Amino acid sequence: MTSQVEQRLSALGLQLPPDWTPRGQFLPFRKDGAVVYLSGQICEWAGEVTHSGPVLDTTEGIETAREAAKICALNLIYRLREACDGDLDRVDAILRLGGFVNCLSGFPSSPAVINGATEVFIALFGEAGWHARTAVGVSGLPGNASVEVDAVVRLKS
Repeated sequence: MTSQVEQRLSALGLQLPPDWTPRGQFLPFRKDGAVVYLSGQICEWAGEVTHSGPVLDTTEGIETAREAAKICALNLIYRLREACDGDLDRVDAILRLGGFVNCLSGFPSSPAVINGATEVFIALFGEAGWHARTAVGVSGLPGNASVEVDAVVRLKS
C-alpha cells in the first residue's frame, strides 16, 4: 500500500531518488523516541552531485539553486521513509530544517534558495510540513554541492 504522502509526491510529478552510499561515516538518521534527526543531504542523485559550485546571486542562479534544494528535500524524504519503516503517513510534523548554501561572502539569498526544500515539505505534508528553519551561506559543501539540507521530524506515536 502506498502512503498518502507518496501519492501526493507522484501527483506533483516528483519521485524519490535511488539508494546511494553516504559520502562520510555517519548514520542517515537517528531516532530518539518519536523524533527523527535526519543527516544533511546534498543535491545528489544516483551518487552524482546535480548542482555544484557556489550559487550565483542572479535570478537564474537562485532558481537553479532552489531546484538543488528540492533534490535535497527528496533525499531527506527518502531517508525519512526508512525511519518510518516505509510509511511516510507516520510523520506528525516537520520540526526544523537547516539549510546550507555554497556561496561567496555577502550572498543575501540563502532563504530564497532553501525555500525550494521548504516548499516540497509543505506540498507533501500540508500544515505538518511547516517548520522552523535556518538558511545560511557557507564557503563549501561535500562534493562541492551547491546546497545541503538537514531536518528534524516528529513521528506519530
